[in-house]
Amino acid sequence: MKAKKGILLLATVSILQGCVAAAVVGVVGGASVVADNRSIGNQIDDQKIEIAAHAKLAKVAGISDNTNLQVISVNGKVLIVGQAMNTYLKNLAIKTVNQVKGVEYIHDQIRIGNTTSLSTRSNDVWLTSKVKTALFKQDDFDANNVKVVTENGEVFLMGLVTNRLANSAVEIARRVGGVNRVFKMFEIVES
Repeated sequence: MKAKKGILLLATVSILQGCVAAAVVGVVGGASVVADNRSIGNQIDDQKIEIAAHAKLAKVAGISDNTNLQVISVNGKVLIVGQAMNTYLKNLAIKTVNQVKGVEYIHDQIRIGNTTSLSTRSNDVWLTSKVKTALFKQDDFDANNVKVVTENGEVFLMGLVTNRLANSAVEIARRVGGVNRVFKMFEIVES
């Protein structure tokens, strides 16, 4: 009987820990939505663009097998990063994403070549977290307005920010170990 109670207690604690983690993620996610310089409508539109772009790309023959692409939208400005095996597939991907409703501009950062390895992609995730952490450590800096995307050691910074914040973000990202290059793709707003 004691063993059953012990197992029940452990199961309950595990479930409650999951609830706490979910609540924390929900609060942090909600806080970043509120702190974002984009309107909630624009944030939703950007998510729709990203989902539609990935869905369209998945339907095009050859793209899913011969490319590694990410599509990120901030205020209708779309960044496409990754690799394509040849120029034809790169141009086809750009043309496909350009057909998505709401896309105002495309930052084409697709490299021609083999797709990156799983270890390179894992390193990119690690670099993104290092850059975000470095941005959040700054006292006079609102990192919620900076979207960080890393592809093959290259860091792309996006968001609606002031010129001072944009320049500061670039300098912070450049100082992070492992970052090969930083691209400034901000939409500058008045302070």
